[in-house]
Amino acid sequence: MADTDLIKLYSGKILELAADIPLTERLDRADATVKKRSPLCGSTVTVDVCVDDGVITAFGQDVKACALGQASASILADVVIGRTGAEVERARDELRAMLTVDGPVPAAPFEGYEVLIPAREFRNRHASILLALDATAEAAATASEKSDCA
Repeated sequence: MADTDLIKLYSGKILELAADIPLTERLDRADATVKKRSPLCGSTVTVDVCVDDGVITAFGQDVKACALGQASASILADVVIGRTGAEVERARDELRAMLTVDGPVPAAPFEGYEVLIPAREFRNRHASILLALDATAEAAATASEKSDCA
């Protein structure tokens, strides 16, 4: 791996996102909580969601990941409130395709993942990048429609 590849991968924007992750307070009451871990690097993300009529109304996360995983969690947290589980699943699938088969950037409102295009070349980082979306999609899918969050 060339030094220029690392510099490109860990751009200022990625480091900025990683340093300022929104919604890092865990929820006291959640409809679902999911913890995901990348076995390759040990990164972990735990998310709490409240769901009302299929829409995520509250979100909290604990992120222990590399800068790329943190940047991904930051991008997600900026847009997750008001999204459905299906929208999060779509974004996850589009991000996976962007990383693995040179697919397009995820559709709005998840287009912020464009900053992670340089990570395509680094397959060992893909799992960490997908953790927040994986955990949120699972949490939204398993959340009770009877809100514990009220």
